[in-house]
Amino acid sequence: MKFGPIAIDEAEGAVLAHATAAGEKRFRKAHRLSAEDVSILKRAGVLQVVAAVLSSGDLGEDAAAQRIAESMTFNGIEARPAATGRVNLHAKASGIFTVDAAVIDAINAVDPAITIATLAQHAPVEKGQMVATVKIIPFAVASSLVDTVTKICAGGEIFAVNAYQPVRVGVIQTVLPGIKPSVLDKTLRVTEARLARSGGRLTAERRTPHEIAPVAEAAASLARDNDMVVIFGASAMSDFADVVPAAIEMAGGTVIRAGMPVDPGNLLVLGTLGGKRVIGAPGCARSPKENGFDWVLDRLIAGLDVTAKDIAGMGVGGLLMEIPTRPQPREPLPAKSRLKVAIVLLAAGRSSRMGGPNKLMALFDGKPLVRRTAERALGSKASGTVVVTGHQRERVRAALSGLDVTFADNPDFADGLSTSLKAGIAYLPEDTAGVMIVLGDMPGVVSDDLDRLIDAFRKAGGNSVVRASHQGKRGNPVLLPRSLFPAIAHLEGDTGARHLVEAEGLDVIDVEIGEGASVDVDTREALEGAGGVLQD
Repeated sequence: MKFGPIAIDEAEGAVLAHATAAGEKRFRKAHRLSAEDVSILKRAGVLQVVAAVLSSGDLGEDAAAQRIAESMTFNGIEARPAATGRVNLHAKASGIFTVDAAVIDAINAVDPAITIATLAQHAPVEKGQMVATVKIIPFAVASSLVDTVTKICAGGEIFAVNAYQPVRVGVIQTVLPGIKPSVLDKTLRVTEARLARSGGRLTAERRTPHEIAPVAEAAASLARDNDMVVIFGASAMSDFADVVPAAIEMAGGTVIRAGMPVDPGNLLVLGTLGGKRVIGAPGCARSPKENGFDWVLDRLIAGLDVTAKDIAGMGVGGLLMEIPTRPQPREPLPAKSRLKVAIVLLAAGRSSRMGGPNKLMALFDGKPLVRRTAERALGSKASGTVVVTGHQRERVRAALSGLDVTFADNPDFADGLSTSLKAGIAYLPEDTAGVMIVLGDMPGVVSDDLDRLIDAFRKAGGNSVVRASHQGKRGNPVLLPRSLFPAIAHLEGDTGARHLVEAEGLDVIDVEIGEGASVDVDTREALEGAGGVLQD
């Protein structure tokens, strides 16, 4: 193909590179000039045009694109007629798009004149959505290049839209003290909507204690009558031998993968039981927002296999959650910058693992640990600090003498962590938007760390859980939004707010604060290693 300025006397059969006017008549770009067109241009005084002249071995852009599209093997997709050197391919039904990336790369490596662009691997698509396009860049391309591409296409299916199937899904929800029925009902509604968009339907639900045996029994029962079972644990998996994976195995199933490199969605469990797939849903699956659960569920409903290797490969692109370092948060609301965040400092424990002495009285740089922690809380952006006392309450109060804190006495401290959480939150003002739970025995957490958590909470609009972390592992302190306060009031025993966070399906923002997030001083060795000196 020859491209460039061409004398008008030699332009018959050439393809115009630009729209060209001849008096009142206008020839569009890519128009092939006929003998009559040349005469009109000459009469209008046009002496030359910028055009492409095809050689005998060239194919025009539309013919080349059409020929390549016709040589492809695909499924669930239709090709539209070629126009302007392009053939667009569209989904015949809603489903999941799959593509042989190596073939696409091979085609695009033949010559820059020939291009194919597609959606990402495993992208969800709607019926009629464009999933790929073949585009010839110049007005013509050598037929030998098209021949090379068609040979590559002959290797097998290049891409497909795997249509969603009308699968039947049974749901199990486990229950712990403090889980409100409204949370479970909301989970069902969200799950039904998630299934409806992809052609599945929820057929049955079982609610069981958060224990291995009853979950295993319910899973076995639902697997007999459904195509898939989804288990929502009241507390998400914290170990590979936890309730959900253990229940799958007790029921006679196999755990394919526990844990996934997608956030949110890390705590997903995938298994098989009686030839049916079982998903242990992460807590974030209670929310309609996209998470790793969607990635696995949609593929399975589209009839695609999901292996342990598939899940292991989801890490690149798997960071879905809001992070404070992102320059444009989802909803930057300046008015939220004044949201009040209070601190509840837990100082009621008995230091039972210390073997006698109260660790909160241990001296760090000559100062009781509980006082140093309280001073750091007061030095933060928090609107106020409530100190929950219980064991040796008078001694703890004396150590905090002169500090501007509010004391909340917990006479039931021996009954577990939940009692201290409830005691502290009961003292918070009505306009408190969030509470940061600060443990009294974490000497490495400083005021700046607390401020970073508060800033992240405000930036996210006051509706997210904010959690300190170290090297990707969750730690303390944890900042909870007001929406969790009613559920905390129903906690019992030595239970914290962790499973409530998972059950509500709230966004969780992890803030890296360094080693201080994971250093507590439960034992003598840990305390002395952190620089503390025990007192009798």
